Amino acid sequence: MRVLIAIFLLLSALVARENPFFPSDGEKELPFTSNDVKNLPPLQRTAITLPSKARILESVSVKYKNLDGSTESKTIEVENTIDWHLPIFVTQSYPSSNTQETKSEKKEENKSSKEIRKTQDLEKIASIEYADFYASGKTLQINTKDELIRNFLLSHPHRIVLDFKRDANIKAYTKEVSQNIFSKIRVGNHSGYYRVVIELDGYYRYSLANTNKGYAVTLR
Repeated sequence: MRVLIAIFLLLSALVARENPFFPSDGEKELPFTSNDVKNLPPLQRTAITLPSKARILESVSVKYKNLDGSTESKTIEVENTIDWHLPIFVTQSYPSSNTQETKSEKKEENKSSKEIRKTQDLEKIASIEYADFYASGKTLQINTKDELIRNFLLSHPHRIVLDFKRDANIKAYTKEVSQNIFSKIRVGNHSGYYRVVIELDGYYRYSLANTNKGYAVTLR
């Protein structure tokens, strides 16, 4: 009789699980595998284009989904200067001389590189009777004997305004420069001076320096 009572008390102390197909309290931290199956293509390469205000890439963050359906992110610090004209690529392959690129990818890269390299050589982009304008990268060389009396920056569109002292009758002049940082040169006549407006292809700050031939505008 005592044995039966002991067995009964032992069985009554056990905690029965309401549903044996779900984990018990001590198993809550075990992950569940997601049933959300998507047939997604493998990552080849994607590109990110930054706005013209961007100058420094501080960090890169990646948000990803785990096997159990949860999402996490990882960030790496970069701290490098960038050229916003060029895209930033995200790929999942090791650089190799044997890597085969599609013709469209090569064409895209060559086009971007060509547009940037084009401004690296000194190039005459505009000319008026009293001044010549040469572009080289982010520098605009203005060859003139006229005195610069003021300069300032305006936005929408982003442009640099230069006023040169000369009492002359200059006709209105406009020169569009394709695929160049200095996208348009406009000249207008005023009483006692003429105004040069240099439109830019994005947002920049600038510095101005005297040269032996005139003035140099450098963007940054």
